Amino acid sequence: MQLIQRVLKLFGGGLLLGILIALGAYLYIYPSLPPVAHLRDVRLRPPLRVMSADGELLAVYGTKRRIPLNFDEIPPLMRKAFIASEDARFYDHPGVDVQALARAAIDLMQHGRIRQGGSTITMQLARNFYLTRQRQFIRKLREIFLALRIEQTLDKEEILTLYLNKIFLGQRAYGVGAAAEVYYGTTPQRLTLAQIATLAGLPKAPSALNPISNPAASVVRRTYVLNRMLNDHHITPQQYEVARNARVSAQPRQRIRAANSSAPYAAEMARAEMVRRYGSDAYTAGYTVHTTLRHDLQLVANASVRRGLIRYDLRHGWRGATRRLEPIPGSRSELDQALREMPTRGGFRNAVITHAGDDVAHAYLGDGHWAELTLEEIRWARRMRSVDFRGPIPQAASEVLRSGDMVRLIHEDGVWRLRQVPEANGALVALDPINGAILALTGGFDFSSSKFNRVTQARRQPGSGFKPFVYAAALERGYTPATLINDAPVVYHDQSIEGVWRPSNYSRQFYGPTRLREALMYSRNVVSVRILDHIGTAYARNYVARFGFDPDALPDNLTLALGSCEVTPMGMVSAYAILANGGYKIEPYLIERIDDAAGEPVFIANARRACDAQCRKQLASATPVGDDLDIPLASLENFAPRVLDQRIHYQTVSMLQDVARQGTARSTQALERNDLAGKTGTTNDQRDAWFIGFGGNLVAASWVGRDNFEKLGQREVGGVAALPIWIDFMKRALAGRSEQELPLPSGIVQARIDPENGLLAKPGSEDSVVETFREELVPNRISHDDSLMPDDPLMTETPEMMF
Repeated sequence: MQLIQRVLKLFGGGLLLGILIALGAYLYIYPSLPPVAHLRDVRLRPPLRVMSADGELLAVYGTKRRIPLNFDEIPPLMRKAFIASEDARFYDHPGVDVQALARAAIDLMQHGRIRQGGSTITMQLARNFYLTRQRQFIRKLREIFLALRIEQTLDKEEILTLYLNKIFLGQRAYGVGAAAEVYYGTTPQRLTLAQIATLAGLPKAPSALNPISNPAASVVRRTYVLNRMLNDHHITPQQYEVARNARVSAQPRQRIRAANSSAPYAAEMARAEMVRRYGSDAYTAGYTVHTTLRHDLQLVANASVRRGLIRYDLRHGWRGATRRLEPIPGSRSELDQALREMPTRGGFRNAVITHAGDDVAHAYLGDGHWAELTLEEIRWARRMRSVDFRGPIPQAASEVLRSGDMVRLIHEDGVWRLRQVPEANGALVALDPINGAILALTGGFDFSSSKFNRVTQARRQPGSGFKPFVYAAALERGYTPATLINDAPVVYHDQSIEGVWRPSNYSRQFYGPTRLREALMYSRNVVSVRILDHIGTAYARNYVARFGFDPDALPDNLTLALGSCEVTPMGMVSAYAILANGGYKIEPYLIERIDDAAGEPVFIANARRACDAQCRKQLASATPVGDDLDIPLASLENFAPRVLDQRIHYQTVSMLQDVARQGTARSTQALERNDLAGKTGTTNDQRDAWFIGFGGNLVAASWVGRDNFEKLGQREVGGVAALPIWIDFMKRALAGRSEQELPLPSGIVQARIDPENGLLAKPGSEDSVVETFREELVPNRISHDDSLMPDDPLMTETPEMMF
C-alpha cells in the first residue's frame, strides 16, 4: 500500500512538475509568438505570369513557383494522400498529436538527438510560415504552441488548404499546383493515383525523394504512401496494385521563363513594364499579364526569322566547329558531360563528331542517341574565306569535319543537317494596324545568347524603306504618280555629307526620265534624291513627323531620301501601319490587361482605333447593344487621329502595291494575293536589309543585319535577306484572312496616260496605262499635243516636267 502511495505521489509530483514546466515554457514563449489571424488573408507570393491573347503561358517570373488553389480545386484523393502520409490523425487532434510527440521524445532519449519530428500538418504549416526547419528544442516548443494557436484561429479546411499551397515539394515548386505542373506538366485534377502518391511522399525529403533525380527512392516512398492510404481505406486493393506497379512518369521540364518561352523578347518587355509599374511586387503579388500576342503567329514569327537567318548563313559558308575535344573522350558519360557544357542555341542539337569519312560522318547527340550526316547534307559547308568569298565545294565529309568536332545539327524532313549559329541577326514584328496590338514579336535569333531586343532597341538605317514617306511628302506638294523626274547623274556640294556627293542607283545605271510610280517601284535612288532636293529637306522632315519620326533626329541633308536616319523595326512598322489602316496614327501596345492575384483586372488597355466616318457611324448605331461588340464600349470614342490625307494615302499605297506586284518586292506574288503592299530597304554596303509591308489587315516588318554593323555581303539586299522572312511569316499569318480592297476615295480620278511622259494618252493609244490623280492635278495636256484641255477649274498645271 505504501509503495502504491509513493508511486502515486511520485507520479503526481512529476505531473505537477510537467504542468509547471509547460506553463512556464508557454508563458516564456507566448509573448514572442506571431499573430496568426492574418493567415486567412495570407499571400502565397505567386510569381508574375505572362500570357498570350489566346491563353498560352508565355513566361513566369519569380524565385518560387506557385499556383495557388482553393480547397475545392484540390482533388479529395490528393488531400487524403497527404494526410495519410504526413498526419493520419489530422482531423482528430487540436494541432498537436501527443502520441507522435511521445514517440519523438522516446527516440530523443534513446539516441541523444532529434531524429523524428512528430510534426502534424498544422505544426508544419506553422514552421513554413513563421519558423525555420532547424531541429532545436526551443524551436519545437514554439512550433507546438503556434500550432495550437493556429487551430484556434482557422478551421481544418483552411489549414489543409494553406498547407497544400505552401509546402515545398522540390524543383522550386511550392504547393501541389506548381508541383503537378513541374513534375507532370498538368494540373492536380488530372494526376493519377501513382502521381498523387509520389507528390505526397515529397515533404519528408524533397531532394532525396525527387522522382526526377532519384526515381528509385521515389518509388519506395510512393509505396509507403500507398500502403498508408490502403490501411486508412482511402483506396481499394485494386487501385493500390495499379498505382504500385505504375512506372515513374515524372520528367524534367524547363521552367517557363523568358529564356525558353515562345515569346522571350515580348515577355521581357512585359516584365520590364510590370516592374516599372509595381516595383519588386511585380514578382510576388500574383499578377497575370495578358498580352496582345497571338501564340500561333508568334511561333510562325520565330520559325520564319530562324529559317531566314539560316538561309543567309548557308550562302556565306562554314566557319568551322564550335569547339574541339582533344583527345575525344573514351566513355559515353564524358561525351554526355561535354555536350551538357556546350550551350544550346536557336533550337539546334549539340553533337560530337565521332567519325568523318568520304561519304558520311557520324555524330553523337548525347544520352545514347546518334546521327548520321551524309555528304549531301554537308556540301553547303564551303569554307568561309570572307563575307563575300567561299572555298570550293567539299568532295568528302572529312574535308569539313573531324573526329572530336563539337557542332550543331538540325533535324528536318527526317534528315540530320549540319548547321551553325548565324553571324547575322534579325527581327520581325507584326501589328494589327487598326489598333496597334502587337500580334507577334521576335527580337533575335536566340534569346539565351543575346537578350538585346532588335525590334525595340536596334536603331538602324532603314535605307529605301524610308522612301514612301518622302514620296508622300512630294504628293502633298503637288506631285502625282505620273510626274517625271530625270534619273541622270547629279553632283551635290554639301559639307554635311563630306562635300561632294554623287548619288547612284544600286545597279550603277541611270534610266533617264522616270515616273514617280516607277521610281518607287524599282527603288531608284537618284530620283528620290532629286525629289527631296526639290521639295526641301526642312519641309520633308516636318512632314514625315506625322508618321511618328522625330524631325530633330532626322539628318538635315539629302541623304534622308535614302533612309540615312536611324529607326527601330518597331518605329518602321508603326509608320507603315498608318499606310495600312487608311491614314490614322495608332500606337503599338503589348499589354491588353493586367489581373491581380484574385483574377480582378487592375489595368485594361484602351488603345486608339483607326476608324473612318463609316466605321464611326456603324459603331454609333451599335452602341445600345454593346454586349455584341468585339471592343469595349469605352473605346468607341477613343479614335486614332487622321494624319494622312485620304487621297495622298490612296496614291502612296497604290504605288506600294506596284512595288509588290512588279517591283523590288515582286516575289510577294508567291502569296497569290492582290492586296499586298510594301517596300524593300537596303543600306550602304548592305549593312541592313529590310522589308516592311501589309495586307489583310496585318502589317509586319522584317530586318536582317549584324549587331556590330559589319557588312552582310554582296547582293544581300532587302529583297534577298529580309523579304523571304516576311513572305514566310505572312504566308501562314494571312491564311484565312480576306483580301482588303483599296477603295477609291472622293477626289481621286483615274486617267490613261502615256507612260513615256506622264501626259494624257491619245484616244486609242495601245501603250497607255491607267494612273490615279487628285482631281485638281489631272494633266491638262495630251501626249505629243501642246494644246491645253478645255478650261476646267479642277485641272491646273502639274509638275509633270522633269528636273
